[in-house]
Amino acid sequence: MTIPVPGLLAPRLHSGVKRWADDKRGIAAVEFALIATPFFFLLFGLLEVCVLFIMSSILEHGVNEAARSIRTGEMQQNGFGQDAFKAAICAELFDLLDCDDKLQLDVTTFSSFAGTGNPSPLDGDGNLDSDSFGFDPGGANDIVVVRVFYEWDLITPIMTAPLSNMSGDRHLLQATAAFRNEPFGD
Repeated sequence: MTIPVPGLLAPRLHSGVKRWADDKRGIAAVEFALIATPFFFLLFGLLEVCVLFIMSSILEHGVNEAARSIRTGEMQQNGFGQDAFKAAICAELFDLLDCDDKLQLDVTTFSSFAGTGNPSPLDGDGNLDSDSFGFDPGGANDIVVVRVFYEWDLITPIMTAPLSNMSGDRHLLQATAAFRNEPFGD
């Protein structure tokens, strides 16, 4: 058994600490660990905004394509109703949105473009209030406003909380088409 000499312990400890401090092998991992959280926060937030933009554009496309059947009088002359119009919208959504539960529509006829308001479809608690929604595609030369709403569940609700405009970490996507029906009919 060897007994350390008191004067030799301090230099050995000092050289061991110096070697450890001079070692640069793990510096990249430490630096990445420091910036990983804000990096992933920005990355997932950007992806969520991109997905919202894409889904909003797809919904706008579906509404514009389906609204043409109202504008030309095809829906009215063939006796199609709200279910057929909803199916026409869903056919244009590339199966990317759930049409059964989360898609709501409101088709209203107005006497002038000045009277076409766009009231919020959300109640005070942040839920979709579809009780006032109706389906009135109008007749020839009527002014019609088609509003379609989709309740989108946020993918990363904690990081994208500022994007939530509904209760339950959801974002309401809305597409609107306002037009005057063509002079169809007899």
